[in-house]
Amino acid sequence: MRLLLIRHGQTIDNVNGAIGTTVPGPALTELGAAQAAAIPAALDGERIDAIYVSAMQRTRLTAEPLAAARGIEPQVVEGLHEISAGELEQRTDTESIKVYIGTIFAWWNDFSARIPGGENGAEFYARYDGAIEWIAAQHAADPESTVAIVSHGAAIRAWASFTSQNLDAQFSRDHPLDNTAVVVLEGSPEAGWVTTAWAGEPLGGPALEDATAVDPTGEATP
Repeated sequence: MRLLLIRHGQTIDNVNGAIGTTVPGPALTELGAAQAAAIPAALDGERIDAIYVSAMQRTRLTAEPLAAARGIEPQVVEGLHEISAGELEQRTDTESIKVYIGTIFAWWNDFSARIPGGENGAEFYARYDGAIEWIAAQHAADPESTVAIVSHGAAIRAWASFTSQNLDAQFSRDHPLDNTAVVVLEGSPEAGWVTTAWAGEPLGGPALEDATAVDPTGEATP
């Protein structure tokens, strides 16, 4: 199975550098709508059997042009939403952003690390894995199926890099995702997943070295 994990288009939170994770969240900016409109051409030639989105409106709005182009009705799947920021919601200061991203990176070594008032690693991976497993089950009859999943930057980055057999903590740290960037994974929940492309960069070869501790300081905004 092939997963096309697509980050949503730009929102006002992205413009302001704010951590925005509550449902339904803001709509797309004018630029975000233009980014969404460019997705069908960017994915031209890709087989797409279904389109899934989170409960946050920015993913639905991002998916609309692709859905219209392919004649596919997007389905909302609980569990695909952004990693909860808890007490850090709508914060724009550097320290809050470091805590949010730093806690997510800490999950490589400690799933119990919790964003203040938000999720810990075990909670996030359980609900995101559950969403992906449910999606995969809908296409179990066709292992060659490809689905587009419009989700969120931190969630995609955390789940894909940790889940993939060929990525490690340093890769996750060094590879942020711009709005509407696409991460491609192949595999299944049973066999595991391999990332074959990250934001247009093809990946391949043997698995990277085992995950190592990550210094959460100095990380860019999510």
